Amino acid sequence: MAGTIRIKLIRSVICTPLKHKVIVRALGLKKMNQIVERPDTPGFRGMVKKIPHLLTLTDDAKTKG
Repeated sequence: MAGTIRIKLIRSVICTPLKHKVIVRALGLKKMNQIVERPDTPGFRGMVKKIPHLLTLTDDAKTKG
């Protein structure tokens, strides 16, 4: 795994457990439909895997050409 991953917040964190809110904030997401780029490491992948109902990994249009 090398490079970066693009993470998008697709659902609100209202009425979610505190642990889910902490993960979203740790990823640097604050608003709905916000996209952040993070290193493609097992740590960040694990964070995304914990809350797949709130987040999605988006494709980078630049690499598709």
